[in-house]
Amino acid sequence: MAKGLTRKQVERVANLAHIGLTEKEIEKFREQLSAILDFVSKLEEADTAKTKALSQTTGLKNVFRQDVIKPCFTQEQALINAPDQYKGYFKTKPVF
Repeated sequence: MAKGLTRKQVERVANLAHIGLTEKEIEKFREQLSAILDFVSKLEEADTAKTKALSQTTGLKNVFRQDVIKPCFTQEQALINAPDQYKGYFKTKPVF
């Protein structure tokens, strides 16, 4: 069983997440986070000695299609419905 979190550890996590906590919330989350860590620590009890490492769980191999060169729009065709263009490019409003 994992040891419970301290108040200082909860305050540190809240600080890293830029979350302001009240005194009541600190105690509430200390208990909740400690319970979560206790639950996760139970995974250490699982016997994984005979388990193979996995990188793919569905058994699928490569599901991508082959790259095939196909005809595409010309620059003029791509710009034909553009509301505004400049020297062969889409013209947009500045973002800055």
